[in-house]
Amino acid sequence: MTMSAGWYLRRLSRMGPREVAGRAGDTVRRRRWRSAQPDCPTVSGARFTAVLPAGTVAAVPPDAAKRLVAEADLLMAGHAEFFGVARDDLTDPDWSYDPKTGRRAPSGYAFDVPYRNESVAGDIKQIWEPSRHQYLTVLAAAYAVTGDERYAERVAKHLRSWWAANPPLRGVHWISGIELGIRLLSWVWIRRLLDGWPGAAELFEDNPVALNQIWHHQRWLAAFPSRGSSANNHVIAETAGQFAAACAFNWFPSSARWRSDALRSLERQLRANTFDSGLNRELATEYHGLVLELGLAALAEADAANVPVPESLRLVLLRMTDALAAVVDSRLRPPRQGDADDGHGLILDGAGTDRWASLLATGDAVFGRLEWWPAVTGTDVRTPLLAALIRPYSDKGAAPAGTRPASRPAHFADAGLTILRGPGEIWCRCDGGPHGFLSIAAHAHADALSVEVRHDGVDVLADPGTYCYHGQPEWRQYFRSTLGHNTLRLDGSDQSVSGGPFLWTRHARTRVLAADPSGDGVARWCAEHDGYQRSVHRRRVELTAASQELRVVDEVRGPRRAVHLAFHLGPAIAADLADNRAVLTWTRDGEDRSAVLDLPGQLSWRAHRGESDPPLGWYSAGFGRKEPTTTLVGTGFADGAEGFTTVLRFRG
Repeated sequence: MTMSAGWYLRRLSRMGPREVAGRAGDTVRRRRWRSAQPDCPTVSGARFTAVLPAGTVAAVPPDAAKRLVAEADLLMAGHAEFFGVARDDLTDPDWSYDPKTGRRAPSGYAFDVPYRNESVAGDIKQIWEPSRHQYLTVLAAAYAVTGDERYAERVAKHLRSWWAANPPLRGVHWISGIELGIRLLSWVWIRRLLDGWPGAAELFEDNPVALNQIWHHQRWLAAFPSRGSSANNHVIAETAGQFAAACAFNWFPSSARWRSDALRSLERQLRANTFDSGLNRELATEYHGLVLELGLAALAEADAANVPVPESLRLVLLRMTDALAAVVDSRLRPPRQGDADDGHGLILDGAGTDRWASLLATGDAVFGRLEWWPAVTGTDVRTPLLAALIRPYSDKGAAPAGTRPASRPAHFADAGLTILRGPGEIWCRCDGGPHGFLSIAAHAHADALSVEVRHDGVDVLADPGTYCYHGQPEWRQYFRSTLGHNTLRLDGSDQSVSGGPFLWTRHARTRVLAADPSGDGVARWCAEHDGYQRSVHRRRVELTAASQELRVVDEVRGPRRAVHLAFHLGPAIAADLADNRAVLTWTRDGEDRSAVLDLPGQLSWRAHRGESDPPLGWYSAGFGRKEPTTTLVGTGFADGAEGFTTVLRFRG
């Protein structure tokens, strides 16, 4: 996907003068760096002191260690999967190779590489992901748990290979700051986890090549921060990685300055990226997880190095953790909202470890769980290791009065997110929030007033997900379109106007008119948006506990318009549609379950499944993966005379 001149003009229009000036300075700096690359300062007597406290590894639960070692053994055999693409070449990786397209990204000066052009560089996500070196943190953790030096030796081999193949400013791995930041964080943990291995110092602090790489990574991050309209989760990864490295690898003349600058930026950007309620402002749940992981990892480095951090930083992470605990369903699954690319801040666990349970377990260890928190089941490796480094919140004094909610929040006014809950583990997310974050709303979807409904953790009315970012524009557009969500579309147009990948030029404005998630037997929500010119879409949702009934009423105020009303069913749901009634069936834990979906009779209903021209009827469980599912679409007209009523009734 190559960006057109028009895209760059539209992108420029979303920037303020300060951002434009900063980016102009970045351009000048990149040109100067092409021919003026300094050497890493000479380092002598470097020591790594940010080690785990004695006995920490012994606290790893046996079942979590077993999953970790099983994952490590697959990696040792060369097997891994990135974004739905299986690889068996990780015994000796080609760091520029994309197995999805079979292409190798060109070498040369980093900022000349056309990384967005898949026909030239391949799928850049496939190339970048292994070079975050998070699979190496898994191998290093396996060494720490078992003492088996095979894992450590493989880590060392791959790091030396990567450093040789990717000298500073050469190739695709020196283009994006988020990649450099996460890679630095991985290197910090690799060094920590290999501390008992005799070759650890020779690999890092006594290795001029490693020192050169670490220094150039930090120099790059100090020079090219994400700016203005791009200061979303990327800037958190950049500052967290920079700060972690400057704490743990504090061996350079610039380390103190890098550390203080990164900490100041991290604290400011964490606050800027987070609503007061604790939800991430991108309103893309997986990025809430990414930012929380990065923030906790940075806090661990601060406490390990005895670097004081502002209390506001801990407070943001506390609020993010409480917000996560508030929005998850009965199976600890948070909403599926906005973009999701399976990005993690720090991976120390094997497959089968629940990401959200792990984050809540860490939150419990660091901040303490509240009475209303859901019970956290399962174990992980990362929690005891992070908890061994982070000072418990109680050590910093009690949280200020009113900081933590006394009961489980269900309405987050600043984020426009409301959770309605009912018997039988009914969970319903109602979306009345802003269209993404910052002027470009990069990771937003055109999903205003959409609902997402689950029963005991099973997607019934599902958010279809994301699937892809680059290279497949028709699929990228579908998964973030209005028709791709459980909401109403007018005249075949999205509510918000896309200016191209990661860019929205007009944002629907949404306001919540009423939210009573704990009503007397009936939980209620109502909101509207102005995304359609000359018309307003208003939606009311009511969840009645006694009858296990969810009622959705859509009204269109304005001139007569063509309507498409979509309901996307989860992949586990079978649907039998007759006229305007669909009988839904599924199985959960060996038990057959069902519901009836009565659809508005004014519309003509049709079931779509796995269609590709154009795309319709798909569910993406993770980045790079999609599977057919059933989407019910009603077509007709709205003339303002009456609303469209949809009723979902769960059976016993």
